[in-house]
Amino acid sequence: MQSASPTSPPTFTKKIVARAEAAQRVAALPKPVVFTNGVFDVLHRGHATYLANARALGGSLVVALNTDASARRLGKGPDRPLNNEEDRAVLMAALESVSLVTWFDEDTPLELIAELKPAILVKGGDYDMDKLAETAVVKSYGGKARAIPFVDGYSTTALVRKIRQQP
Repeated sequence: MQSASPTSPPTFTKKIVARAEAAQRVAALPKPVVFTNGVFDVLHRGHATYLANARALGGSLVVALNTDASARRLGKGPDRPLNNEEDRAVLMAALESVSLVTWFDEDTPLELIAELKPAILVKGGDYDMDKLAETAVVKSYGGKARAIPFVDGYSTTALVRKIRQQP
C-alpha cells in the first residue's frame, strides 16, 4: 500500500473528477458501472449503507453530487447544504464503496447520465423509478434502474433538526 506524506493530499482524492473528465474516467472503471446521485450533505449511517448496497450491484460506483447551487434549488432550507460541494466530494471519495465522484449543476442528473451511460442507475427507495426521466434514458441504451430502500430512521434533515435543538 502506498503511503502519502502528511502534507500531500490523501490518495482517495484522486477519485474526484471534474464533470468534463468524468466520461473518460468512467470508461476506465470496472464494469458494470453503477450510478447514483444526491446532495449527501451530512453523511450518516443511512448514506453509508445505501452507497455500499449500490456498489454491491456492480463493479464500480459513480456518485454525482448536486453542486451547491443545485442543492439550494431543492428547497431544503436557506442554509443548506451545510457542507460545500468540495467538502462533500472529499467525504464521498473517502468511502470505500465509492469509485468516482463528480458534480452536476442542473436540477437533475439527466444530462450527466446521458453522457456517462452507466449500466445501472440507483436511487433511494422513495423514488418511483418508472416515472423518472433518468430511467428512460438508462433503459434506452440497455441499462437498468433500481430503487434501494432507505435505512429507516436516518435522514440529513432530521439530523440537522436534532443538532439545532441542542442547547
